[in-house]
Amino acid sequence: MIALGIAAHPDDLDFGASGTFAKWVKEGASCYYLICTNGCKGSGDPRMTEAKLIRIRKAEQKAAAIELGLKGVFFLKHNDTELVADIGLKREIVRHIRKLRPDVVVTMDPTFVYSKAGFINHTDHRAAGQAAIDAVYPMARDRLTFRELEREGLKPHKVATLYLISYGNGDEIVDISGTIDTKLRALACHGSQITDEGLGWARKRAAIAGKAKGYKYAEAFVKLGMPV
Repeated sequence: MIALGIAAHPDDLDFGASGTFAKWVKEGASCYYLICTNGCKGSGDPRMTEAKLIRIRKAEQKAAAIELGLKGVFFLKHNDTELVADIGLKREIVRHIRKLRPDVVVTMDPTFVYSKAGFINHTDHRAAGQAAIDAVYPMARDRLTFRELEREGLKPHKVATLYLISYGNGDEIVDISGTIDTKLRALACHGSQITDEGLGWARKRAAIAGKAKGYKYAEAFVKLGMPV
């Protein structure tokens, strides 16, 4: 199996799906990440610059990928907080889908805008999820879309399964009890973003997700089979 995770920022996939990716790697899958922004805004440190933060967050994501055993991690160059699900972003994602030819794509759920608990989902998360969904279907599949990619040798590709990272509506509960420590080590690589409190929150959320199925730890997704 080949699996591709598509998200907005370094650390997004490690929060939402890294336990599942680590499990798939252990089962022999080839797994990749595609990160759409450079993460240049995520710091409250008055001494931090955008250029420095880009370098830090890219290195952190690469370190997390090593912890998970990913085959590779790819970075687009969109600025943090400015991601838009436009035709340019969709073309970039289609390029990677056609190049890597994944059986499974994992991305953010763009329908999740806010929680009544007071949490607003980041605009980049929603843009990345919407663009990834559109890239999976129908754009990566249709040969008359982005003809220039076909001329480059990147043939159309049909993704079999789409996983949307869910924060409450998941119907696919993946047991990550055997990979929770790997998930937390990957998250700990994001030292510019993650505190010990954040690691504790990630463990607690995984425990909550597992309760429905009797798993010690889990990650939840909306799972969609794609049209053939």
